[in-house]
Amino acid sequence: MVPGEETVGVNPKVNNLIRSFKAAAHDILWVLDSGVMVDSGTLARSVEILAHQLPGHSARRIALVHHVPLALIDEAKLGSRLEAAFLNTNHAKMYIAINTVGIESCVVGKSNLYRRSDVERLNGSLIPIQSQTPSSQAPGKYGLAAFGRFLAEDNMIASALWHELGLRHDLSCDVARNVVGNMSFMDYVWRRVRWIRVRKRMVLAATIVEPFTESILLAIVGDISIAALFGFGSPSWIFLLLHFSIWLAVDLDVYTSIAGRAARKEGVIKFLLAWIGRECLAFPIWLIGIVGDDVVWRGRKYQMLPNGEARLHTI
Repeated sequence: MVPGEETVGVNPKVNNLIRSFKAAAHDILWVLDSGVMVDSGTLARSVEILAHQLPGHSARRIALVHHVPLALIDEAKLGSRLEAAFLNTNHAKMYIAINTVGIESCVVGKSNLYRRSDVERLNGSLIPIQSQTPSSQAPGKYGLAAFGRFLAEDNMIASALWHELGLRHDLSCDVARNVVGNMSFMDYVWRRVRWIRVRKRMVLAATIVEPFTESILLAIVGDISIAALFGFGSPSWIFLLLHFSIWLAVDLDVYTSIAGRAARKEGVIKFLLAWIGRECLAFPIWLIGIVGDDVVWRGRKYQMLPNGEARLHTI
């Protein structure tokens, strides 16, 4: 890492990476957040995936290798436990599912490998390179610097590789262990609100239907649907008990799979309480997020714009 930043946009992470991006001696780059830990051999396995076309995959070349985030709690505050419950269940479940289906880009930037030569061909327009017009190919708007105008530069780089160059991504079997840190309840709420507002300006349709991937809304829809379809008045509590038991079992299986171990007995009750809190808060937080465009990140206030870019405000 080369210390110091070069201001190319509103995103402080991109500004901090520019010098390292330019100074790198080789083409393959590994962007790893400072709070992330990985197992020995992660880099070697990831480079092997990036460098070789795997049997059974499509003809499109792999341009990015990423890793599922796994939250670690070093501060036992309520917000930290809620964040860990979210990342290790709902987020991991959806992240793995979307990337397994592979019909659209879905990447977070905790740990990403890609080639500088690929990124230098991108401009963030998400228009296939062969279809771009001269107006979308303005000088100086290519490479990592082109993504300084976005807050979610990780997803935008991945989407640009996918759509502009027609390349694809792959998940490594490794996980990115992410230390959550000291988060209060409101820290958690506003963090989730922030990324809902960012996603809304990037993938509106997916953000609108997001509540229908949550357990409580699906339980309500399922209960009403069963009564309407079969026309009998079975007690709702039977369906709800079955629904939430299966949902929790799947989430626990996802958690133990990415963690590589079952939750310790002394931590099960705390995990369950955090899981219940996360599920109950999901829809209210989504409502708050969907109605606004202002976000605060790293002490700075931004306005999200319709094209996924951000404008910096002064607080």
